[in-house]
Amino acid sequence: MFDVIVIGAGPAGMMAAYAASNRGLKTAVFDKNEKVGKKLFLTGKGRCNITNVSSDFFSNIVRNPKFLLSCYNNFSNMDLIQLFNRNGLATKVERGGRVFPQSDKSSDVIKTLSKITQDVGVKLHLHSPIKHIEKKEGQFLIGTRDGEMACRSLVIATGGLSYPSTGSTGDAFRWAHEWGHSVIALRPALVPLVDKTGICQKMQGLTLKNIRFTLFQNNKEVYAEQGEMLFTHFGLSGPVVLSASSFIHYDQDISTLMGEIDLKPALTQEQLDARLLRDFDQNKNKQLKTYLPALMPAKLETLFFDVANIDPEIRIHEISREVRGRIVQTLKGMRIAISGTRPVAEAIITAGGINVKEINPKTMESKIVKNLYFAGEALDVSALTGGYNLQIAFSTGYAAGVAAG
Repeated sequence: MFDVIVIGAGPAGMMAAYAASNRGLKTAVFDKNEKVGKKLFLTGKGRCNITNVSSDFFSNIVRNPKFLLSCYNNFSNMDLIQLFNRNGLATKVERGGRVFPQSDKSSDVIKTLSKITQDVGVKLHLHSPIKHIEKKEGQFLIGTRDGEMACRSLVIATGGLSYPSTGSTGDAFRWAHEWGHSVIALRPALVPLVDKTGICQKMQGLTLKNIRFTLFQNNKEVYAEQGEMLFTHFGLSGPVVLSASSFIHYDQDISTLMGEIDLKPALTQEQLDARLLRDFDQNKNKQLKTYLPALMPAKLETLFFDVANIDPEIRIHEISREVRGRIVQTLKGMRIAISGTRPVAEAIITAGGINVKEINPKTMESKIVKNLYFAGEALDVSALTGGYNLQIAFSTGYAAGVAAG
């Protein structure tokens, strides 16, 4: 018999277990995996972007930011950093307010999470998939590999659907539905985009920095940001593309998606045109294709000529005002038709989830089932890249653990 059982040994689950056990309650964590924080190993390219200290934290929360206000105020980014620092994990702040372990090793974050839970007496059960859960006479009965366990309070923190190899296979959504909760449509977020024509394959491996990427749907701008992007064998990826994917309206026609790349965001069309006029005057006898490397990576020329519909063999002195206008327009708005996203299994996070209208925002307790709590990615709360989603996991996990205790 435990006071609190937590299912899921990721960031939300481990923080919930720490918060509960730190209050002197007998607490256990069960996880189907062979180790703690399996998905954490992958975050931040193995470096683990723990949180973010940006002053506009909530502007980076895409889904239900108001729901997070209370739990974030009770366990903020600074509270998290101080907890890690007190327990031997040195941290550093990088561009954009991103916080990483000083060692650049996600394994050190996981070791620290394991340490703080062990220090307060949490009982950890790995290789322990849950066979069944039921509630009888005010307590939860949970079937595990080691037999049936009982607890007064239960915290579900099993993640979403992304990276199923880490154990995130949608268990929380199934259990929530069985207990009468509604689940908002699940879809991939922070996920690469697929191009319709396959032309991106020709630029595979090319990274563009300091570009502006805009995503349109039904001819309306849904996202625009300056940053870094990457061409892949299937389409587009990189920070600005991943963020753009979180703003797709799935209740509308996704076949209308269009990506636009501004290669010269620091220049207006008029300024860029003036630059071209000066350069063309000095390179009159060159072919356009031999001049282009001054404007863009050589690997991008195939896409440029295809989008601009210009003969690469044309000599600069033959370029008309109309053709020069097309060059400017393409440099400022190179368009790629998007057919959709990669599957949710390849997404960094799952958007949608357990309806937060059915969850107490201060405690993460179900409004339908007493002493049942949800935390982390299972909830319909999500954010952009930069450490925000991990902070959501830690803050909601902490709130659930405190309340469950």
